[in-house]
Amino acid sequence: MSDVLTFRFDVDGENFTSAGQASVQIKKNLRQLGLPPEIIRRVSIAMYEGEINMVIHAGGGNAEVRVAEDFIEIELVDHGPGIADIEQAMQAGFSTAPDNIRSLGFGAGMGLPNMKRYTDSMDIQSKVGDGTRIVMRVDLTA
Repeated sequence: MSDVLTFRFDVDGENFTSAGQASVQIKKNLRQLGLPPEIIRRVSIAMYEGEINMVIHAGGGNAEVRVAEDFIEIELVDHGPGIADIEQAMQAGFSTAPDNIRSLGFGAGMGLPNMKRYTDSMDIQSKVGDGTRIVMRVDLTA
């Protein structure tokens, strides 16, 4: 696989029941490409957490997953309210999710920490009032 394969997804922020569909599709795509189960698991978890965050906090967004020979890169972009304090948002358990979202079992404040935990690198660019861009990478070489 010398070319970079790119998969693009729109994350619908108005439809909570469709949240997670992109991560399910990526899991299927990576299986079809014959990638190792542990890599598929890590990418799927990071992707799912990002999707849920876009639905809860940003009203949706776009996801792009690039699969290269030696890495998988996940780029999530939204035009939501942005993250006021990235360092605080990275703390396990910190959440700005409203009570109605928490009552659904979401918003426990583990999204960003899990995204970082299951990837080899993660970069967050955010501006209050302008949105957030997160790029995560999973290395395929040991």
